[in-house]
Amino acid sequence: MDDAPIGIFDSGFGGLSILRALVDLVPGEDLVYLGDTGRYPYGPRPLEEVRGFALEIADYLIERFSVKMIVVACNTASAAALELLENSIPVPVIGVIDAGVRAMLQVTRSGRVGVIGTVGTVSSGAYQRQVLKAQNDLGTEVSLTCCACPGFVEFVERGELHSEQVHILAERLLKPVIENRVDTLLLGCTHYPFLARTLQDVIGSGVVLVSSAEESAFEIRDLLLDKTIHSHKTEALFSLESKSLSTRPDPNLVGTQTYLSSGNTVKFKNLGSQLLGLEIESVLQVSWDL
Repeated sequence: MDDAPIGIFDSGFGGLSILRALVDLVPGEDLVYLGDTGRYPYGPRPLEEVRGFALEIADYLIERFSVKMIVVACNTASAAALELLENSIPVPVIGVIDAGVRAMLQVTRSGRVGVIGTVGTVSSGAYQRQVLKAQNDLGTEVSLTCCACPGFVEFVERGELHSEQVHILAERLLKPVIENRVDTLLLGCTHYPFLARTLQDVIGSGVVLVSSAEESAFEIRDLLLDKTIHSHKTEALFSLESKSLSTRPDPNLVGTQTYLSSGNTVKFKNLGSQLLGLEIESVLQVSWDL
């Protein structure tokens, strides 16, 4: 299984922020990315529906590509379906919530922190619960402000990263975290790192932006190198070798990237290349049985 690819999925383009980081951090790994753009966005959907989508995609990546790991590169899907996937599929599952929260709590100086995400992610309470758990584990306390940011994902999905309209929207949506004087802001959606310049301009240079996407990529790298994985279900450490998971043995190998979309593959190729800063040569079409 060393040569098996890592499977990554998101509702659209946001998870490309994780894929881009993995290309740099574990260049020898083959990556398979599925953007479920035909059913985007996940944020406003009922969590039960998102769970169904996540399980369907995970099963597809395992059956079609024999992936050795599933990365749920979507905060909404992580909040809705991470535990379900851990209990249902035969390979390790990595979400994007835990790593971001840990990094945020390590970075903050004042203890006043904020999380922004989709309506679905914020309303699920997943970040609130994880922050509370992390506080108890670390024996510290923080003041948390959570803000749903409807509209940000849509701007990224249109490739509008620096427009005046997204700047105006950010000024309105970030007002609560600005008023609460946070010193650290966790970008609780993998789409949001693509808006980092605008978000930093609005919230000010004194606030540290933490990307759940980048932190998750670092966690994936460390898990592959250490051959250990944290199980959310049992709160235990297992050997990745027992789950047939490790890095590719030859560090000189250059991994491949395979892209799939359930929506418009031409749009995915063009916008995905723009967001990645890498040329996507082709995108495979995925069709779901409706």
